[in-house]
Amino acid sequence: MFGFEKKPREDINIYAPVTGEVIPLEKVPDPVFAQKMMGDGYAVVPTASEIVAPIAGKITLIQGHAVGLQRFDGLEVLLHIGIDTVSLNGKPFTTKAKVGQVVAAGDVLVAVDWAQIDAAQLSKMTMVLITNTTDKLENIVVQYGQAIAGQQLGQAIARRN
Repeated sequence: MFGFEKKPREDINIYAPVTGEVIPLEKVPDPVFAQKMMGDGYAVVPTASEIVAPIAGKITLIQGHAVGLQRFDGLEVLLHIGIDTVSLNGKPFTTKAKVGQVVAAGDVLVAVDWAQIDAAQLSKMTMVLITNTTDKLENIVVQYGQAIAGQQLGQAIARRN
């Protein structure tokens, strides 16, 4: 209305991307995630099919099973839905957002048909990874246990440059 561009809110909190049990990355049954090769973060064993933004920021990538976001302070977050789900060529995923869109934490990003992932005998575990951990992440604090999509789980603090 006034010509202001919508900007990501300056929110350092992290949120549950899907309803389910929030667990440490070390418990993920894939060494790439468990050993934090793609960055620090957390995972959720989902019990619902709606995937929401785990941070406030700008969408930088959407590829069905993966959504990239950048937070106001430069933290880069990759939301990876399932393990080895890239092999399904996007079939179980319906995107509800687009690259370049600015989202608030809790905004719907993707709907997932878990039955297709179960049929392919793949894990539904969903990871939230800070891909520039080495360069930008000062500290991450996550509350583990049951959570609902969009629920605040803790904070990710970026380094000041």
